[in-house]
Amino acid sequence: MRRREFLGVLGSAAAWSLAAQAQQSAMPVIGYLSGATFEMMREYVAAFHRGLADAGFAEGRNVAIEYRWAEGHNDRLHALATDLVRRQVAIIVVGGSTPGALAAKAVTETVPIVFFVGTDPVEVGLVASLAQPGGNITGITNLNVELLKKCLELMQSLVPPATTIAVLVNPGNIPQTATEKRTVQDAARVLGARVVILNASSPSEIESAFATLVGERAGALVVSGETFFLTQRDRLVELAARHAVPTIYAYRDFPATGGLMSYGGNFADSYRLIGVYAGRILKGEKPADLAVQRSTKVELVINLKTAKALGLTIPLPLLGRADEVIE
Repeated sequence: MRRREFLGVLGSAAAWSLAAQAQQSAMPVIGYLSGATFEMMREYVAAFHRGLADAGFAEGRNVAIEYRWAEGHNDRLHALATDLVRRQVAIIVVGGSTPGALAAKAVTETVPIVFFVGTDPVEVGLVASLAQPGGNITGITNLNVELLKKCLELMQSLVPPATTIAVLVNPGNIPQTATEKRTVQDAARVLGARVVILNASSPSEIESAFATLVGERAGALVVSGETFFLTQRDRLVELAARHAVPTIYAYRDFPATGGLMSYGGNFADSYRLIGVYAGRILKGEKPADLAVQRSTKVELVINLKTAKALGLTIPLPLLGRADEVIE
Protein backbone atom coordinates (compact mmCIF):
# COMPACT_ATOMS: atom_id res chain seq x y z
CA MET A 1 0.00 0.00 0.00
CA ARG A 2 1.34 3.45 -0.88
CA ARG A 3 2.11 5.85 1.93
CA ARG A 4 -0.61 8.30 0.84
CA GLU A 5 -3.21 5.53 0.72
CA PHE A 6 -2.06 4.24 4.12
CA LEU A 7 -2.41 7.71 5.65
CA GLY A 8 -5.84 7.97 4.04
CA VAL A 9 -6.90 4.71 5.66
CA LEU A 10 -5.56 5.90 9.02
CA GLY A 11 -7.40 9.17 8.59
CA SER A 12 -10.64 7.39 7.78
CA ALA A 13 -10.22 5.06 10.76
CA ALA A 14 -9.52 7.98 13.05
CA ALA A 15 -12.52 9.85 11.73
CA TRP A 16 -14.74 6.78 12.24
CA SER A 17 -13.41 6.35 15.78
CA LEU A 18 -14.08 9.98 16.64
CA ALA A 19 -17.56 9.74 15.14
CA ALA A 20 -18.29 6.58 17.14
CA GLN A 21 -17.06 8.22 20.34
CA ALA A 22 -19.15 11.29 19.63
CA GLN A 23 -22.21 9.12 18.98
CA GLN A 24 -21.62 7.16 22.20
CA SER A 25 -21.07 10.31 24.26
CA ALA A 26 -24.31 11.73 22.85
CA MET A 27 -26.26 8.77 24.20
CA PRO A 28 -28.23 9.36 27.38
CA VAL A 29 -26.80 7.38 30.29
CA ILE A 30 -28.96 5.52 32.79
CA GLY A 31 -27.48 4.95 36.22
CA TYR A 32 -28.76 1.61 37.50
CA LEU A 33 -28.49 1.18 41.28
CA SER A 34 -29.18 -2.11 43.05
CA GLY A 35 -28.70 -3.39 46.57
CA ALA A 36 -28.03 -6.91 45.26
CA THR A 37 -25.55 -8.52 42.85
CA PHE A 38 -25.75 -8.93 39.10
CA GLU A 39 -25.84 -12.72 39.37
CA MET A 40 -28.88 -12.58 41.65
CA MET A 41 -30.64 -9.96 39.54
CA ARG A 42 -29.79 -11.22 36.05
CA GLU A 43 -33.41 -12.21 35.28
CA TYR A 44 -34.76 -8.89 36.54
CA VAL A 45 -32.19 -6.83 34.67
CA ALA A 46 -33.32 -8.62 31.51
CA ALA A 47 -36.92 -7.65 32.35
CA PHE A 48 -35.81 -4.04 32.83
CA HIS A 49 -34.24 -4.18 29.36
CA ARG A 50 -37.51 -5.46 27.93
CA GLY A 51 -39.27 -2.45 29.40
CA LEU A 52 -36.70 -0.13 27.86
CA ALA A 53 -37.22 -1.87 24.52
CA ASP A 54 -40.99 -1.33 24.83
CA ALA A 55 -40.19 2.38 25.12
CA GLY A 56 -37.83 2.29 22.12
CA PHE A 57 -34.43 2.05 23.84
CA ALA A 58 -31.68 -0.56 23.67
CA GLU A 59 -28.42 -0.54 25.60
CA GLY A 60 -25.51 0.27 23.32
CA ARG A 61 -27.74 1.45 20.47
CA ASN A 62 -29.39 4.61 21.78
CA VAL A 63 -28.79 4.46 25.52
CA ALA A 64 -25.86 3.58 27.78
CA ILE A 65 -26.18 2.10 31.28
CA GLU A 66 -23.84 2.47 34.26
CA TYR A 67 -24.46 -0.32 36.78
CA ARG A 68 -23.76 -0.05 40.50
CA TRP A 69 -24.18 -3.11 42.78
CA ALA A 70 -24.19 -2.82 46.60
CA GLU A 71 -23.94 -6.63 46.89
CA GLY A 72 -26.19 -6.82 49.94
CA HIS A 73 -24.49 -3.94 51.77
CA ASN A 74 -27.04 -1.17 52.14
CA ASP A 75 -24.42 1.09 53.70
CA ARG A 76 -22.76 1.37 50.26
CA LEU A 77 -25.84 2.73 48.50
CA HIS A 78 -25.35 6.40 49.35
CA ALA A 79 -21.81 6.46 47.93
CA LEU A 80 -22.90 4.56 44.82
CA ALA A 81 -25.78 6.97 44.22
CA THR A 82 -23.44 9.93 44.74
CA ASP A 83 -21.06 8.49 42.16
CA LEU A 84 -23.85 8.19 39.59
CA VAL A 85 -24.81 11.84 40.10
CA ARG A 86 -21.15 12.83 39.78
CA ARG A 87 -21.05 11.03 36.42
CA GLN A 88 -23.98 13.18 35.28
CA VAL A 89 -26.30 10.34 34.34
CA ALA A 90 -29.57 11.34 32.68
CA ILE A 91 -31.67 9.24 35.06
CA ILE A 92 -31.18 6.95 38.06
CA VAL A 93 -33.10 3.67 38.16
CA VAL A 94 -33.24 1.90 41.53
CA GLY A 95 -34.14 -1.78 41.34
CA GLY A 96 -35.84 -3.40 44.33
CA SER A 97 -34.30 -1.38 47.14
CA THR A 98 -36.06 1.06 49.45
CA PRO A 99 -32.72 2.18 50.99
CA GLY A 100 -31.38 2.63 47.45
CA ALA A 101 -34.33 4.81 46.44
CA LEU A 102 -33.96 6.88 49.61
CA ALA A 103 -30.21 7.22 48.99
CA ALA A 104 -30.79 8.41 45.43
CA LYS A 105 -33.40 10.91 46.58
CA ALA A 106 -31.02 12.21 49.25
CA VAL A 107 -28.21 12.98 46.79
CA THR A 108 -30.12 14.74 44.01
CA GLU A 109 -33.19 16.90 43.55
CA THR A 110 -32.65 17.33 39.81
CA VAL A 111 -31.70 13.97 38.25
CA PRO A 112 -34.90 11.99 37.52
CA ILE A 113 -35.26 8.84 39.64
CA VAL A 114 -37.36 5.75 38.90
CA PHE A 115 -37.67 3.19 41.68
CA PHE A 116 -39.11 -0.23 42.31
CA VAL A 117 -39.78 -0.84 46.01
CA GLY A 118 -41.73 -3.34 48.08
CA THR A 119 -42.91 -0.75 50.61
CA ASP A 120 -45.43 2.08 50.57
CA PRO A 121 -43.40 4.92 48.98
CA VAL A 122 -45.60 7.54 50.63
CA GLU A 123 -45.13 6.08 54.10
CA VAL A 124 -41.33 5.96 53.80
CA GLY A 125 -41.11 9.48 52.40
CA LEU A 126 -40.17 8.80 48.79
CA VAL A 127 -43.15 10.60 47.22
CA ALA A 128 -45.91 12.96 48.29
CA SER A 129 -48.64 10.70 46.92
CA LEU A 130 -49.03 7.83 44.47
CA ALA A 131 -51.09 9.91 42.03
CA GLN A 132 -48.88 12.99 42.23
CA PRO A 133 -45.40 11.94 43.34
CA GLY A 134 -43.95 15.44 42.92
CA GLY A 135 -40.29 16.38 42.57
CA ASN A 136 -37.88 14.28 40.52
CA ILE A 137 -38.98 10.79 41.54
CA THR A 138 -41.57 8.16 40.64
CA GLY A 139 -41.72 4.42 40.15
CA ILE A 140 -43.38 1.11 40.89
CA THR A 141 -44.42 -0.43 44.20
CA ASN A 142 -45.71 -3.92 44.82
CA LEU A 143 -47.45 -5.67 47.70
CA ASN A 144 -44.33 -7.17 49.26
CA VAL A 145 -44.85 -5.99 52.83
CA GLU A 146 -48.63 -6.35 52.79
CA LEU A 147 -48.25 -9.98 51.70
CA LEU A 148 -46.48 -10.92 54.94
CA LYS A 149 -49.91 -11.47 56.53
CA LYS A 150 -50.80 -13.94 53.79
CA CYS A 151 -47.45 -15.68 54.20
CA LEU A 152 -48.20 -16.20 57.89
CA GLU A 153 -51.60 -17.66 56.96
CA LEU A 154 -50.00 -20.04 54.47
CA MET A 155 -47.51 -21.26 57.05
CA GLN A 156 -50.32 -21.76 59.58
CA SER A 157 -52.09 -24.02 57.08
CA LEU A 158 -49.02 -26.29 56.90
CA VAL A 159 -48.00 -26.67 60.53
CA PRO A 160 -49.84 -27.87 63.66
CA PRO A 161 -51.88 -25.33 65.65
CA ALA A 162 -50.02 -23.27 68.25
CA THR A 163 -46.75 -23.67 66.34
CA THR A 164 -44.43 -20.70 66.72
CA ILE A 165 -43.69 -18.98 63.42
CA ALA A 166 -40.48 -16.97 62.99
CA VAL A 167 -40.18 -13.98 60.65
CA LEU A 168 -36.74 -12.97 59.37
CA VAL A 169 -36.21 -9.25 58.65
CA ASN A 170 -33.24 -7.01 57.88
CA PRO A 171 -32.84 -4.25 60.50
CA GLY A 172 -30.41 -2.50 58.15
CA ASN A 173 -33.40 -1.51 56.02
CA ILE A 174 -34.99 0.66 58.67
CA PRO A 175 -38.06 1.97 56.78
CA GLN A 176 -39.10 -1.38 55.35
CA THR A 177 -38.40 -3.36 58.53
CA ALA A 178 -40.44 -0.96 60.67
CA THR A 179 -43.44 -1.49 58.38
CA GLU A 180 -42.87 -5.25 58.25
CA LYS A 181 -42.79 -5.56 62.02
CA ARG A 182 -46.07 -3.67 62.40
CA THR A 183 -47.66 -5.80 59.68
CA VAL A 184 -46.48 -9.03 61.29
CA GLN A 185 -47.57 -8.03 64.78
CA ASP A 186 -51.02 -6.95 63.57
CA ALA A 187 -51.41 -10.19 61.58
CA ALA A 188 -50.29 -12.32 64.54
CA ARG A 189 -53.00 -10.79 66.74
CA VAL A 190 -55.68 -11.43 64.12
CA LEU A 191 -54.51 -14.98 63.43
CA GLY A 192 -53.86 -15.83 67.08
CA ALA A 193 -50.35 -16.91 66.18
CA ARG A 194 -47.18 -16.74 68.23
CA VAL A 195 -44.58 -14.95 66.13
CA VAL A 196 -40.90 -14.38 66.81
CA ILE A 197 -39.06 -11.64 64.91
CA LEU A 198 -35.51 -12.57 63.86
CA ASN A 199 -33.00 -9.94 62.68
CA ALA A 200 -30.15 -10.38 60.21
CA SER A 201 -28.23 -7.93 58.06
CA SER A 202 -25.06 -9.99 57.45
CA PRO A 203 -24.27 -13.64 56.69
CA SER A 204 -23.08 -14.28 60.25
CA GLU A 205 -26.30 -12.82 61.64
CA ILE A 206 -28.29 -15.22 59.47
CA GLU A 207 -26.50 -18.08 61.24
CA SER A 208 -27.36 -16.51 64.60
CA ALA A 209 -30.98 -16.02 63.55
CA PHE A 210 -31.35 -19.73 62.80
CA ALA A 211 -29.79 -20.57 66.16
CA THR A 212 -32.45 -18.36 67.79
CA LEU A 213 -35.13 -20.04 65.67
CA VAL A 214 -34.07 -23.42 67.03
CA GLY A 215 -33.98 -22.08 70.59
CA GLU A 216 -37.50 -20.69 70.22
CA ARG A 217 -38.65 -24.02 68.76
CA ALA A 218 -40.17 -22.24 65.80
CA GLY A 219 -41.87 -24.67 63.46
CA ALA A 220 -42.00 -22.42 60.40
CA LEU A 221 -40.22 -19.42 58.96
CA VAL A 222 -41.27 -16.44 56.85
CA VAL A 223 -38.41 -14.59 55.12
CA SER A 224 -38.85 -10.91 54.27
CA GLY A 225 -38.60 -9.83 50.64
CA GLU A 226 -35.79 -7.39 51.51
CA THR A 227 -33.08 -7.50 48.82
CA PHE A 228 -30.32 -8.62 51.17
CA PHE A 229 -32.00 -11.98 51.63
CA LEU A 230 -32.06 -12.54 47.89
CA THR A 231 -28.26 -12.18 47.89
CA GLN A 232 -28.19 -14.91 50.57
CA ARG A 233 -30.59 -17.23 48.74
CA ASP A 234 -28.46 -20.38 48.68
CA ARG A 235 -27.45 -20.03 52.33
CA LEU A 236 -31.03 -19.52 53.48
CA VAL A 237 -32.31 -22.50 51.52
CA GLU A 238 -29.48 -24.68 52.89
CA LEU A 239 -30.10 -23.63 56.50
CA ALA A 240 -33.85 -24.18 56.18
CA ALA A 241 -33.19 -27.69 54.86
CA ARG A 242 -30.60 -28.45 57.55
CA HIS A 243 -32.99 -27.46 60.34
CA ALA A 244 -35.99 -29.00 58.55
CA VAL A 245 -38.03 -25.83 58.95
CA PRO A 246 -40.81 -25.11 56.42
CA THR A 247 -40.00 -21.69 54.96
CA ILE A 248 -41.81 -19.27 52.70
CA TYR A 249 -40.03 -16.54 50.73
CA ALA A 250 -41.03 -13.55 48.61
CA TYR A 251 -39.09 -14.52 45.47
CA ARG A 252 -39.69 -17.43 43.10
CA ASP A 253 -35.88 -17.81 42.99
CA PHE A 254 -36.03 -19.62 46.36
CA PRO A 255 -38.33 -22.57 45.54
CA ALA A 256 -36.63 -22.76 42.15
CA THR A 257 -33.40 -23.59 44.00
CA GLY A 258 -34.86 -25.92 46.63
CA GLY A 259 -36.85 -23.70 49.01
CA LEU A 260 -40.33 -24.83 49.99
CA MET A 261 -42.57 -22.03 48.83
CA SER A 262 -42.75 -18.41 47.68
CA TYR A 263 -45.58 -15.93 47.71
CA GLY A 264 -44.86 -12.51 46.34
CA GLY A 265 -45.23 -10.02 43.56
CA ASN A 266 -44.33 -10.69 39.96
CA PHE A 267 -40.94 -9.02 40.18
CA ALA A 268 -40.08 -9.48 36.51
CA ASP A 269 -43.17 -7.49 35.56
CA SER A 270 -42.26 -4.73 38.03
CA TYR A 271 -38.76 -4.47 36.59
CA ARG A 272 -40.22 -4.29 33.08
CA LEU A 273 -42.42 -1.41 34.23
CA ILE A 274 -39.50 0.62 35.60
CA GLY A 275 -37.83 0.12 32.22
CA VAL A 276 -40.90 1.56 30.52
CA TYR A 277 -40.95 4.53 32.91
CA ALA A 278 -37.23 5.16 32.37
CA GLY A 279 -37.80 5.21 28.61
CA ARG A 280 -40.71 7.62 28.91
CA ILE A 281 -38.62 10.00 31.00
CA LEU A 282 -35.74 9.80 28.51
CA LYS A 283 -38.26 10.87 25.87
CA GLY A 284 -39.07 14.00 27.86
CA GLU A 285 -41.81 13.16 30.36
CA LYS A 286 -41.32 14.38 33.92
CA PRO A 287 -41.33 12.06 36.96
CA ALA A 288 -43.72 14.40 38.77
CA ASP A 289 -46.30 13.76 36.03
CA LEU A 290 -46.02 9.96 36.15
CA ALA A 291 -48.12 8.40 38.90
CA VAL A 292 -46.52 5.69 41.02
CA GLN A 293 -47.91 2.39 39.79
CA ARG A 294 -48.89 -0.47 42.09
CA SER A 295 -47.98 -3.86 40.68
CA THR A 296 -50.75 -6.19 41.84
CA LYS A 297 -49.63 -9.44 40.19
CA VAL A 298 -48.95 -12.05 42.88
CA GLU A 299 -47.53 -15.55 42.41
CA LEU A 300 -47.59 -18.64 44.60
CA VAL A 301 -44.87 -21.20 43.84
CA ILE A 302 -44.57 -24.55 45.66
CA ASN A 303 -41.71 -27.04 45.53
CA LEU A 304 -43.28 -30.48 46.08
CA LYS A 305 -39.94 -32.24 46.27
CA THR A 306 -38.95 -30.06 49.22
CA ALA A 307 -42.34 -30.56 50.85
CA LYS A 308 -41.86 -34.32 50.64
CA ALA A 309 -38.38 -34.05 52.17
CA LEU A 310 -39.91 -32.10 55.07
CA GLY A 311 -42.67 -34.66 55.51
CA LEU A 312 -45.34 -32.12 54.60
CA THR A 313 -48.55 -32.78 52.73
CA ILE A 314 -49.61 -29.70 50.81
CA PRO A 315 -53.42 -29.31 51.00
CA LEU A 316 -55.09 -29.82 47.63
CA PRO A 317 -56.84 -26.41 47.71
CA LEU A 318 -53.44 -24.77 48.17
CA LEU A 319 -51.93 -26.77 45.30
CA GLY A 320 -54.87 -25.74 43.16
CA ARG A 321 -54.16 -22.09 43.85
CA ALA A 322 -50.47 -22.33 43.00
CA ASP A 323 -49.26 -20.50 39.90
CA GLU A 324 -46.39 -22.96 39.62
CA VAL A 325 -45.68 -26.36 41.18
CA ILE A 326 -42.10 -27.65 41.05
CA GLU A 327 -41.85 -31.44 41.19
